[in-house]
Amino acid sequence: MAGSYEDRDGKIWMDGKLVEWRDANVHILTHALHYASSVFEGERCYNGKIFKGVEHSERLRKSANLLDMEIPYSVEEIEKAKYDMLKANGWTDAYVRAVAWRGAGEDMGVSARKNPVRLAVAGWEWGNYYGDAKMKGAKLDIAKWRRPDPRTIPAEAKAAGLYMICTMSKHAAEDRGYSDALFMDWRGYVAEATGANIFFVKDGEVHTPKADVFLNGITRQTVIGLLKEKGVTVHERLIEPTELAEFEQCWLTGTAAEVTPVSQIREFNFEVGALTRDIAETYEKLVRA
Repeated sequence: MAGSYEDRDGKIWMDGKLVEWRDANVHILTHALHYASSVFEGERCYNGKIFKGVEHSERLRKSANLLDMEIPYSVEEIEKAKYDMLKANGWTDAYVRAVAWRGAGEDMGVSARKNPVRLAVAGWEWGNYYGDAKMKGAKLDIAKWRRPDPRTIPAEAKAAGLYMICTMSKHAAEDRGYSDALFMDWRGYVAEATGANIFFVKDGEVHTPKADVFLNGITRQTVIGLLKEKGVTVHERLIEPTELAEFEQCWLTGTAAEVTPVSQIREFNFEVGALTRDIAETYEKLVRA
């Protein structure tokens, strides 16, 4: 699949039925377009099975509730929609995007209680999110923006509006020759990349930022579990930026990123070491089991 995402062949599940790809449209006065009243999930299907699909559907509904939205479909119905979409497109390996939003209705101000909450499930065939960084290691800039205080936003929601600074920061990083950008949080501690959580290795132990101001990723939780099964000590804690110089290895985790090594964050360099390679291979075997 190539070209514009609005001009492709295929089917998208939308509000209870499969529609032609090019007909999966919304009105210009859709509330979410103006006020970011939207939540979504990114998932991967491997060998015909969506990895942790139910957990993603549960989180989608939780995210919507945190934005004062009620998705009119159960977890079971959302799961069926995903597989119906995959079957209609003939895919066994694909990226799956479920998105819920406030549509157009009687309200067009900040309040939107009279507007329907809509749901769509699309998908596409997607390779490595960071390209050849899967082997060589991604290179990260440091974003000028920071992850905000969770008292100002619903940090536990995978909400579209929270990605605004991610797009800005990733564009700025790409302009400087990097793959992505690393955020600090509002307090100045290391947080996450624009679409992935981050891990570090020092003296055989793993350190990862405490997920208290950003989304606790499903892949992040999976990788922590795999590390503990291997007997690796994992520290979930606040990490100072000055500590970047002390770490030996680094990797990113996320549904799109899977497990991607990091070779550089600004002036700090990391090796794509044995533990990084091992956890990437273990994760790959797990999702394809």
